[in-house]
Amino acid sequence: AQIPGGRIPDRERPSSKEERMVKDVHEPSNGVSLNSSPSQSIANSEKINPGQIPELTWEHKLSHVRYDLPSFGLTWREIRQMAGLGLRLGRHILEETSKGRTAIIDPMKKRTAKSGQGVPLGGIGAGSIGRSCKGEFQRWQLFPGACEDKAVMANQFSAFISRKDGAKYSTVLHPGKPDLPKGTNVSGIGSWDWNLNGQKSTYHALYPRAWTVYDGEPDPDLKIMCRQISPIIPHNYQQSSYPVAVFTFTVTNSGTTAADVTLLFTWANSVGGKSELTGYHSNSSMTEKDGVHGVLLHHRTADGLPPVTFAIAAQEKEGVHISECPYFMMSGNSDEFTAKDMWNSVKE
Repeated sequence: AQIPGGRIPDRERPSSKEERMVKDVHEPSNGVSLNSSPSQSIANSEKINPGQIPELTWEHKLSHVRYDLPSFGLTWREIRQMAGLGLRLGRHILEETSKGRTAIIDPMKKRTAKSGQGVPLGGIGAGSIGRSCKGEFQRWQLFPGACEDKAVMANQFSAFISRKDGAKYSTVLHPGKPDLPKGTNVSGIGSWDWNLNGQKSTYHALYPRAWTVYDGEPDPDLKIMCRQISPIIPHNYQQSSYPVAVFTFTVTNSGTTAADVTLLFTWANSVGGKSELTGYHSNSSMTEKDGVHGVLLHHRTADGLPPVTFAIAAQEKEGVHISECPYFMMSGNSDEFTAKDMWNSVKE
């Protein structure tokens, strides 16, 4: 079937902003999953469904209200017992600081821990990007001794649904509209549709996997399951250390009419904090074999840290069309292609 989708003007745009990727899916009305394979072989030749949520997982509703976790203190007896360790650690911090380095362990640096932390992205020893149960990409730990706790709110999955009977739905797959910087509501990410309630959506976690089920949101007759996994593979240290994560979406239609579903993934050229504002970053499109389309985000990291390159990609196959837009403006007023322009082009 012909797949309608947002087409982005194919022209040059300034780098150091943001990228988006669109996956247009034609979902039949009989509820057939669009996963390439609903089962996989294991050593004993039994069949399992990799998308099946295990019976025992850490489970949270997306509407769950996050709160600061209480801190704890030390008794005088514990302080006396740990005084020697504290002095050695203090000397280590001073030595590292005098050499222009940041100590990996610094108990004096206060960090606020919140509830609702989910399964992080990344393999063993490769750094990590945390993810909350609400789907926020946060706790950026890509460099030793550096951790950016704040979420980059431009990094989101979104869904657009249109049906034969004229019904249309669009939303960022994040519960509620978060507190966003000023200047983003007019043409930035604040202009997107933050319509998800979260009451019918559930997050499940069992490391290294996580599942988010949007059951009847935003379309009451559609179920969207996002499955997340990082390569933690027994007896395979090399591939288990890759800085990689995979997201697989399964869409099930229980309605009486066919639905066109567009999944959108946006990713800022950032390593956390305000790093996207340091400049001289660039993005470029990429095409690999087997119908894989994606975008490379080249980041010139500041403060003496090495540069990094992100790659996000999706696979095109029967019934699934991929398109990409390497750049758009995240915030502020501009004559360039903005976050609002990108969103409206997909929505139309």
